[in-house]
Amino acid sequence: MRNLIVGFAWLAPFAAIVIWPHSIAAAIAVVGASHALLLYPTLRANVQWLGPVITHFETSAREVWLTIDDGPTDDTEALRYLLANTNTPATFFVKGKLVKQKLPSAGNHTWSHPSAWFWCYPSPWIAEEIDRCSAVLGDPKWFRAPVGMKNPAVHPLLAARGMRLIGWTARGFDSFRADPARVAARIMERIEPGAIIVVHQGRPHSLACIEAVIDAVRAAGYTFVIPADDRLKTKR
Repeated sequence: MRNLIVGFAWLAPFAAIVIWPHSIAAAIAVVGASHALLLYPTLRANVQWLGPVITHFETSAREVWLTIDDGPTDDTEALRYLLANTNTPATFFVKGKLVKQKLPSAGNHTWSHPSAWFWCYPSPWIAEEIDRCSAVLGDPKWFRAPVGMKNPAVHPLLAARGMRLIGWTARGFDSFRADPARVAARIMERIEPGAIIVVHQGRPHSLACIEAVIDAVRAAGYTFVIPADDRLKTKR
């Protein structure tokens, strides 16, 4: 699928030149379609047209995986205390430039988290973002793109490094929503065995939101695990 989309994007301008004298509208439509086919899987998290995105994990039990993005931040120690106190394993997807000490179960969330521009970065810039973060973390096997966005360069770079792109099953939009109850309720709408939950740290409401999510998930009879890599799947 990726090769078809990229190939069409390359050929579309030439096809438009040929078509233009006969139908301007058709020429514009061809170029527009090629752009749409590139932009939709780039900007839409978890869409797999450009390559595999892990969206859940295999399990026969009521298990979920809690992932926490955007750290380390000032609330990291409080979060680690919360996780330890509630016996909740979790994976931190971190920004490499913020890492000061080794974190247990840390994933690559780029070096600087260029969320506004990562989707349109050229391959060398994406490689630098991935590699600088991995160098700090010690070559992690999991990567999450900023805001879940990825372009055609991301999957080949990850494959060359033996890394997998981790998406999610459930999110509460807690990066900007400050109401812990609403965040937890939205996540619970999408909870199922093998779900991957994404939450964020570093906001004034982050600790309260994560605590609310943990409580809601546990109240529904689920347990938290960090799944083995061979249990990760791309389709529900």
